[in-house]
Amino acid sequence: MSDRSRPVVATARGAVRGLRRGDARVFLNVPYAAAPRGAGRFAPPRPHEPWAGVRDATVPGPTAPQSARRLGGLDMTPYFGAGWSRGEDYLTVSVYAPAAGGAGLPVMVFVHGGGFVAGSNRSALYDGAAFARDGVVLVTVNYRLGIAGFLDVPGAPANRGLLDVVAALRWVRENVSAFGGDPGNVTLFGQSAGATLVGGVLAAPAAVGLFRRAIVQSGSGLGAFTPEQGARVTRAAAGALGIEPRAAAFAQVPDERLVEAAGGLAGIDLRTGTHGDPLMGLSPFGLVLDTQPAVSVAGGLAAGVDLLVGTNAEEGNLYLVPVGAYDGSTAADVEEAAARAHHDPGRLVAAYRASRPGASFGELRSALLTDALFGVGSRALADAHGAHPHSATHAYEFAWRSPALGGRLGACHAVEVPFVFDVAGRPELRGRDALLGPGEVPAGLAARVHAAWVRFARTGDPGWAGYSADRRATMRIDAEWTLVDDPRGGERRVWD
Repeated sequence: MSDRSRPVVATARGAVRGLRRGDARVFLNVPYAAAPRGAGRFAPPRPHEPWAGVRDATVPGPTAPQSARRLGGLDMTPYFGAGWSRGEDYLTVSVYAPAAGGAGLPVMVFVHGGGFVAGSNRSALYDGAAFARDGVVLVTVNYRLGIAGFLDVPGAPANRGLLDVVAALRWVRENVSAFGGDPGNVTLFGQSAGATLVGGVLAAPAAVGLFRRAIVQSGSGLGAFTPEQGARVTRAAAGALGIEPRAAAFAQVPDERLVEAAGGLAGIDLRTGTHGDPLMGLSPFGLVLDTQPAVSVAGGLAAGVDLLVGTNAEEGNLYLVPVGAYDGSTAADVEEAAARAHHDPGRLVAAYRASRPGASFGELRSALLTDALFGVGSRALADAHGAHPHSATHAYEFAWRSPALGGRLGACHAVEVPFVFDVAGRPELRGRDALLGPGEVPAGLAARVHAAWVRFARTGDPGWAGYSADRRATMRIDAEWTLVDDPRGGERRVWD
């Protein structure tokens, strides 16, 4: 029996009972695939068995196995979550739907970040109540992480975490109408690793027709590892565990040891001797592909999908400021960052010095990281997609500077997420060592950012001019919004 405070929805596998939270009906820990236990951790996602009766969906469920993450002096718990919440049945979604009900509502499916090794849909930042308030059905997705999700293991399908996201999209296609959503109007969006996964799904033939729009927040269309790089990580992981580098051997290892081994791979050298090494060593995990997503998109795989893509102005600050590396940066650090990212590092550094007169070594290093990790790959995705006339392309740069850590954190990686979800007022995000820092954010900024994302999901237009390779119109989002053509074009051209 259903009531307003404990709504019940019938899915294809069984009924779920959620809860009423303000303007939202919330359904937590709803399975979209079978639990990846034992050898199933290295298999494609399988349909979940049907259940009898009504499944409780009022409390958060388990997460993918992972280590708790810290980032120097910055509290990122609202982003990464508290770590591993144990349990095998973690291939789940959380659904936020308008409390008033409805039908044919736009659907947004969110893929969390976390370097392919951390995060979940339990994190405080991903509360979807604001989307439900504004007439959207929001679905947040858990997927396999680390070795189980992304190690390229002989005897197992590659990119299993990406296959999970595709399986979640199939679940949405089959079930979202029961929550009031329109399965023909689905926007897939993600941030960081989640955004890179969205780029991978854009280029995946198996996902064609499962979504209509995509938003890539600080991802990359050029961030996939080559099979040879993937094999290096696999050999290193097998060596650390003392096993053969095959799926059958990894399947015998308990999750605790897989998580421990994944943590030990962080420093592995994946350089290829060419510029543009994926993630520049930030993570040993990610997509392993023969062809970069931007190249596949250029070939027309996503020609019918509207795209919104963007980055933050100072992405690199997140990796430098909290650990003291920003102020401690030297000329040698700048040169090393340039050498890892570009075939002509001297020319690269000269271009950035010319466009940023008086910049400190920390600022230059952060700017290089920002573009090498996210900017170049995001622009490549926008350029590739914008070449097709049958769908819209829009671009943004988030430039509001967080005053956290003495004002140094700035427009860092992930700082836009609370604005997208319209949760910038949450107390755990405020304070000197919290993501948004002390004090107040500009009045109305979160509401306006959130509204632009919702508008894009409804119509394919976030409210500003489209992106094309000749103009590169980009909305610069700050306390004031400014449409800029080809921002920092001198820096962009040196990467071409």
